[in-house]
Amino acid sequence: MNSRVKILPLLFCTICIVSFTAFVLGQPVNTGYQKEIFWHLTNSNAIKWDLTREERLPHQDNIEMDGQLVAAIIHYAVDEKKQLHITRDILFPQLRRFLKSTDPEYLIYRAYLRDSYNDDVLPVISIEKSRLVPGILDSVIINGKIQFYHHPVNGLKVIRTFFPSMNSRLLVEKWTVVNVSDSLKIIQIGHTTLHQQETGMNGIFNRSVYSDAAGEISLMPSQDYTFGIYFTARCNDEPESKANFSIAEKLRDNFLDSMRSNLVLQTPDSILNTLFYFSKIRAAESIYQTKMGLVHSPGGGSYYTGIWANDQAEYSGPFFPYLGYGNGVSAAMNAYKMFLKNLPTGNEKIWASFEMNGDLPCCSKDRGDAAMIAFGATHFCLATGNKLYADTIWPLIEWCLAYCEKKKTSEGVIASQSDELEGRFPTGVANLSTTSLYYGALIQAADLAKAMGKPSALIKDYLARAKDISISIEKYFGAKMQGLHTYKYYKENTTLRSWICLPLVMGINQRNEGTLDALFNKLWTDNGVRIELAATAGKPEVFWDRGTLYSFRGAFKAGAADRALKKLHAYSKTRLTGFHVPYVVEAWPEGNMAHLSAESALYCRIYTEGILGLRPTGFHSFTLQPQLPADWNVFSIKKIAAFNNVFDVLVNRQGDYLDVSVEHSGKIFLKKKIKNGDTVTVDLVK
Repeated sequence: MNSRVKILPLLFCTICIVSFTAFVLGQPVNTGYQKEIFWHLTNSNAIKWDLTREERLPHQDNIEMDGQLVAAIIHYAVDEKKQLHITRDILFPQLRRFLKSTDPEYLIYRAYLRDSYNDDVLPVISIEKSRLVPGILDSVIINGKIQFYHHPVNGLKVIRTFFPSMNSRLLVEKWTVVNVSDSLKIIQIGHTTLHQQETGMNGIFNRSVYSDAAGEISLMPSQDYTFGIYFTARCNDEPESKANFSIAEKLRDNFLDSMRSNLVLQTPDSILNTLFYFSKIRAAESIYQTKMGLVHSPGGGSYYTGIWANDQAEYSGPFFPYLGYGNGVSAAMNAYKMFLKNLPTGNEKIWASFEMNGDLPCCSKDRGDAAMIAFGATHFCLATGNKLYADTIWPLIEWCLAYCEKKKTSEGVIASQSDELEGRFPTGVANLSTTSLYYGALIQAADLAKAMGKPSALIKDYLARAKDISISIEKYFGAKMQGLHTYKYYKENTTLRSWICLPLVMGINQRNEGTLDALFNKLWTDNGVRIELAATAGKPEVFWDRGTLYSFRGAFKAGAADRALKKLHAYSKTRLTGFHVPYVVEAWPEGNMAHLSAESALYCRIYTEGILGLRPTGFHSFTLQPQLPADWNVFSIKKIAAFNNVFDVLVNRQGDYLDVSVEHSGKIFLKKKIKNGDTVTVDLVK
């Protein structure tokens, strides 16, 4: 245990709720347009908002983009006259501010060096003895960067492109000025320099905003000129480097190319394909340099340079082996190692998170974190196909499983003080989430123990425990709710809750029909599955996307492909082309629908583990249980980098059967004809 934290017995839920409220900057998401579609696909890798005929104004949105040393949330608002207003919310997560004397103590968990900048910091552009103001907005394109296209003014068209540096403390705003007239244009660009200095917890911080634009430019017809505006920071004696937008953009493009060419989803639905691609970007860009090494963090304006038992250990950690992104695998491994390094020595709970460069563990309540970690870590170890990783992490897995077993009640379920929603909704003494996660972890731990050559007695013990837990889930949580044969979330629960989807995710299907009715009928909204079916009129429809994403995964695994696909398409269309784009989000109303990154990993897992039914069983083996919707004749995921290999999975419908192939570079690992929903075993070394 880290003794420094004993003076900070803070409730995690308090930190989350208040910090989100305190730090939402710029314009809020415009929830008045929840059923409206603003964007359209331009190709498989971009979306476009065409404003030339747009009448639903004003409208505002925001998008987060991150690198290893910077995070930026670009808030953009378009007024009734189609004028663009931008606020740049820029964080340098490794640089920690001192709290103000009036700040509450919990803000130490969010004390990132941070500021917001509007267009007042931009250089002044002059032409023909007047100040050039970019014209009204014609369109916006998002393609891993965000680009704003302005209507020509005085014969000049302006394109503004935003992207983060992938490896330095830098946000780039690139301006391209195009002469669209038939005459020579001479423009003057003023000098922009802003310096700010302050002393923080880890030294003296120097922030700068500057431009590399030339003072005067002559543009012939059709010529263009590009310059950069840079938002930077450095700490102590770090050298001051001159930013270069071309170099920074090349690194960003290289990252986007790797997302485009690995773990490639191909379905008949272009909306799903594109949101899958965008989800890979958001999941993989949110990785930061820390004292722990590279770690994945949620982002969203509040959660950086830290790890959490749910977001990192359970959600994103098991995803990265499939993506073939080395930084993601390293980040996952570093997270598990940090939990391992800080295992309690007594009967205390494991920490839920290690925040602010790993310096601040948190928090006081048991959310079922041990079950979350065990469920994620066992999957990660199997999927990487790396025995060394498994040998390293195994003591963490053993401890988490043993802790869960100690928390077993006399009724055979696992007690925890809360769940990942940290007290926002009641959970009773034991909840379905913690118990289901423990069940899933036991199944995977048995497979992992077998792959590692552990004693057969241990494997049998884990499987026996899992069987007992499945029986207890039915006895303790199985119930008739709202006339449906489904689950109550905790013993005293009287209304439907979104996390009743978890038994389906774990392959427990005794109550699948009632549970699916609850999720996709009773609990369904325009924004996915609400957290709870309101017991009283007027209660707000609270939704957290993670519950919806797990619901889709469980529904496909349970064989409800057609039903799930209809909802998945509608939900994906809203998230990709609707009122707040282009990623899945954390929650509403809390957090203003922040683009937390681990949710994007969960979106991708709908396809790998849900539709494809991929379940790891060894370091080089897995099972597939494809569940194709009736309208789909083809489905594939190519360049899956898992199980110490790279391979493609191709599924083609042939009449009443599916042709399933697992292959790569001409080598066929498996080729078999099966019924939809049948299970096949794949061994990549045979």
